Amino acid sequence: MAPPQTHSAAPPLLWDPVVRLTHWGVAGSVLVNAALDEGGSLLHVSLGWLVLALLVLRLVWGVLGPKEARFSAFPPDPVAALRHLGQIASGKVRHYPSHNPAGAMMAYAVWACLALVTVTGLVMTGGATPMQVADEKAAVASGDWSDLIRDSDGESPDEGDSLRHTAEEVHEVVANLLLILAALHVVGVFVEGRAMRRNLVAPMVLGQRRK
Repeated sequence: MAPPQTHSAAPPLLWDPVVRLTHWGVAGSVLVNAALDEGGSLLHVSLGWLVLALLVLRLVWGVLGPKEARFSAFPPDPVAALRHLGQIASGKVRHYPSHNPAGAMMAYAVWACLALVTVTGLVMTGGATPMQVADEKAAVASGDWSDLIRDSDGESPDEGDSLRHTAEEVHEVVANLLLILAALHVVGVFVEGRAMRRNLVAPMVLGQRRK
């Protein structure tokens, strides 16, 4: 019998447009909302809806997209992820045609956090769309505070305060966790790129086109 192969197909030279769009769209939105924007503002809510749309698109693409973008190409496997980290430490890195096991675990963790942070955001805002937030801001600026006294269902602001408070606490914790995961992701890309002697950022930007 032939000895088992130590290297499989190389990672993609260029990720498909949907993967790149969702990756950079989410990254930019999370960073802007965390660093430059105020919670509850029109921009913050708009970016929250954008993140939700990008997340849904990426999850659908994980079923319908090209081979390397599908969930079946990088199933969550904590044991394999730890093994992969050990390989990086030893300098013997196996190549994968999609996300490596550690990258896969990071992707699933980020998606779970994005889902939780957007759901809690919807609870906090009562599911308000950017248009509704803009209308509310305009009403308050003109001296009409009625939208802040009663919500769309006619309930007083005291009702549901406990749920919104809990959602706010979870939202803040998960948002901070997202930033930590983002930092770990950047470090992981740098370390693995050095170990593989390969630019791992280029395929997510423009990369080399497949022949």
